[in-house]
Amino acid sequence: MSLPLETLVAQIAQELSLPPERLVREGIVTYLQQALREVNAEILAIGGKYGVKSVEEMDALYRQGLVEESTSWEDFQKLDHLTARREQLRRLLEALA
Repeated sequence: MSLPLETLVAQIAQELSLPPERLVREGIVTYLQQALREVNAEILAIGGKYGVKSVEEMDALYRQGLVEESTSWEDFQKLDHLTARREQLRRLLEALA
């Protein structure tokens, strides 16, 4: 049977001689940093595939007719979503700083 979260945090904080609030805050920061690294890696992978660094650059490729929408639309949408997610994670990290 697992312990309630508050009890678990209190026990870990006591074991590490940390205030529970610090343990929780540092845990959240670490989680957000890891999520940001993963998002950045996915953005780089998609960007590398098309030689772009942003959604705007990929959109420009569409306008210039250098990329077929039929074969890249899912990547474009994913890049757009990942870019928004990256900004969200950055904002959350800044709020915790």
